[in-house]
Amino acid sequence: MQKNNNYTVIYSDEDIVVLSKKSGLLIAADRYDLDQPRLDLEAEEEFGRLYAVHRIDKDTSGLIIYARNLESQKSLSMQFENRKVEKTYHAIVYGHPMWTDLSVDLPLLPDGDARHRTVVDKRNGKASLTDFHLFGHCGPFSWVEAKPKTGRTHQIRVHLASSGFSIVCDPLYGGNQKPIRLSEIKKKWHGDDEEERPLVSRLALHAYAISFNHPKTDERLTFTAPYPKDMEATRKQFAKLFGVDPLNSK
Repeated sequence: MQKNNNYTVIYSDEDIVVLSKKSGLLIAADRYDLDQPRLDLEAEEEFGRLYAVHRIDKDTSGLIIYARNLESQKSLSMQFENRKVEKTYHAIVYGHPMWTDLSVDLPLLPDGDARHRTVVDKRNGKASLTDFHLFGHCGPFSWVEAKPKTGRTHQIRVHLASSGFSIVCDPLYGGNQKPIRLSEIKKKWHGDDEEERPLVSRLALHAYAISFNHPKTDERLTFTAPYPKDMEATRKQFAKLFGVDPLNSK
């Protein structure tokens, strides 16, 4: 894997590029963030012209696919449209879900309020389905897996919120903006409160895995994106303190 400050190259060939991006980076032009850093423009310096086939939120880290030609763009876009692409996200939420598995089937309407949030709208919204799995509770937090079957804007975040849970440091759908600090989860912590840096202080949502058919060979491909440093450090601490590890879950 090649590394850049803002993205890691997971895979590339003459038809596709699979990248893992950092949180805070747009994947394409956005009418609300015209001057924000963009992954596509940075990656085009390395790969030449890239074509978007799907989106992930600016604040989400993890996997994104780009096509390198129009034929591949058409094939991949059709796979997303026809729900042939399998996506897996990992998230840290506040609180303790009492379910192990949950399917949320609520229609969503993007840009549905003054804050440009996606809202549940049973009359005007588009069909949206997300399957959730609880890995386990970790102190005041929980690890959750999300598999969106549709691709609506902010779908995972809204479907979780509709179930009473919000992702750590979600600025749009969570009232709680409290970051994860080791001092608050480790009983015998001897650090300096003034100097302590949070383990996670951004949206704790990571696009972990994706499966799709190669646009030219039709071979089924699956890629995973390692956790960024902040979520990896949190994973190790949670595994040590609470015995819950989403990367080694039975």
